[in-house]
Amino acid sequence: MRGEDGRSGELFSYLSIEDRVPDGHPLRRIRSIVDAALAGLSEEFEALYSSTGRPSIAPEKLLRALLLQAFYTVRSERQLMEQLEYNLLFRWFVGLGMDSPVWEASVFSKNRDRLLAGEVSHKLLAAVLSQPRVTTLLSGEHFSVDGTLIEAWAGHKSFKPKDEPPGSGGGGGGGGGRSGRNAERAFHGERRTNETHASTTDPEARLYRKGNGQAAELCYMGHLLMENRNGLIVGASLTQATGTAEREAALDLLGAHPRGRRSTAGMDKAYDAASFITALRQLRVTPHVAQNVTKHRGSMIDARTANQPGYAVSQRIRKRVEETHKWPSELVTGFRTERSPR
Repeated sequence: MRGEDGRSGELFSYLSIEDRVPDGHPLRRIRSIVDAALAGLSEEFEALYSSTGRPSIAPEKLLRALLLQAFYTVRSERQLMEQLEYNLLFRWFVGLGMDSPVWEASVFSKNRDRLLAGEVSHKLLAAVLSQPRVTTLLSGEHFSVDGTLIEAWAGHKSFKPKDEPPGSGGGGGGGGGRSGRNAERAFHGERRTNETHASTTDPEARLYRKGNGQAAELCYMGHLLMENRNGLIVGASLTQATGTAEREAALDLLGAHPRGRRSTAGMDKAYDAASFITALRQLRVTPHVAQNVTKHRGSMIDARTANQPGYAVSQRIRKRVEETHKWPSELVTGFRTERSPR
């Protein structure tokens, strides 16, 4: 019998939001791990907030919401707030009731910045990794490291000479026409470098290009450390974009993470440099780095390393960390206020 396309709105619901989420949903297990980690950070949260004034967004709910933004690739805080209005799964994971109001996007962003200034992102990651249910999944012998460019929140028009007076609207190669904050600019024939120019919007962003023939962009560099057993991220950082940032960040991440007496690290050709290979071996890490052989130079990885049985395995598994870099850049730039001073 065909059902009717009627739209009846019940005044009351006899199912709780908890009953709406299936027992086997992956977010149930994730939330139990996250809740245990957040409970251990209660004293850290107390130190970040005043004892007087109006209550702000609970830091536990804010961090759960940021995790959802990463899991479901929500592009902005405004879209995340929109999802929380009608998505029951999101409401349940964050800890909002059926009738709980959703925060303004600007208020959410302001409270998020407060947590990032307190280095809560790193502390939460460390708390999750220290739980017994997680440590059994981690490998202490085999890792992968990779870096990626993170676009800065600054346009090319803001990249002006450092000695230019504020508000002059110059910068060489002026295109005429409109004037003011968003005046037209012509960059043809103008030499722009990080030594002579800086962005007025984001002074710490640097002009960098990924390779020959590609456009230079104002950006940062994001770095991830992955263990190879289950492909879990165990370390992350954000640095300024330089030619050596990837190798320097890799040494910092590997040096700070607990490892076995002897471990390996899989990486791409950008890490094939003599000083970096030497530093890795001093850390007792076998460099499973892709060989970068050109007509002008040879690889720092010799046949003794390349012929090892685990070398090919490391090169195959390291590609998992590249897939992680496809997450929204808003998540990675969450480490912006906690990045290395380089």
